[in-house]
Amino acid sequence: MSSQPNQSLIDGIRCLQYLVSSDRAIGCRELSRLMGINTTRVNRLLMTMASIGLTMQDEQRRYLPGPGIHALAAQAIRGSELFSRALPMLERHAPRDIVVALGVLWEDQVIYIWHSVPGSPTSQALAGFHMLPAWRSVIGMSLLAAESDEQLMARFAPEQWADLAPHITQQRERGHVIWHHADGEVSMAQPVGAHHAALAFAGMWQIDDNALQARLKELTTLNARLLEKA
Repeated sequence: MSSQPNQSLIDGIRCLQYLVSSDRAIGCRELSRLMGINTTRVNRLLMTMASIGLTMQDEQRRYLPGPGIHALAAQAIRGSELFSRALPMLERHAPRDIVVALGVLWEDQVIYIWHSVPGSPTSQALAGFHMLPAWRSVIGMSLLAAESDEQLMARFAPEQWADLAPHITQQRERGHVIWHHADGEVSMAQPVGAHHAALAFAGMWQIDDNALQARLKELTTLNARLLEKA
């Protein structure tokens, strides 16, 4: 048997991930540009997934996630150790006066599993935020530090790498990232064990060093809770 990855399977999964991340109906040509593969191949993949209910078309023949996505999502949540451990802990222990986020990396994008904001019900925090380029996210910075500088410099533009590099170094040296934004906001993140995810606090404005250290301790404590055995 061949040990080579099955490219058709890889393309199909990527296609589905791009589709469900778009937040709108999307055509084959646009999707093929995003994925960097042939339009005919994308169309064939989408039609194949439509035959099992994972995609469907609107009146303009653009594609949307199909009803099968709901079953797949429920099965994925049930089968995810990260979901089963983290979500109850976040509901009970995440601070309510700042932004709290849990995210993973996918193709240099951060996908948010949890994103709560002050004043919003926790029910809106589950997958309630659009994806962000990793170099613009403190979660992305924290997780990208696991890769080598050579790999990262080959993937990111020079100006993106200039923003990333100091935070990558901070993660490797200190085990966390603290990002002081130009507008006065502070955000911080720390990887969550071996789950290839990171936990972040954000929405903290003009805080002094004592408050910053207290928040970092709070982040570390909450992170440890996410790793506790049920």
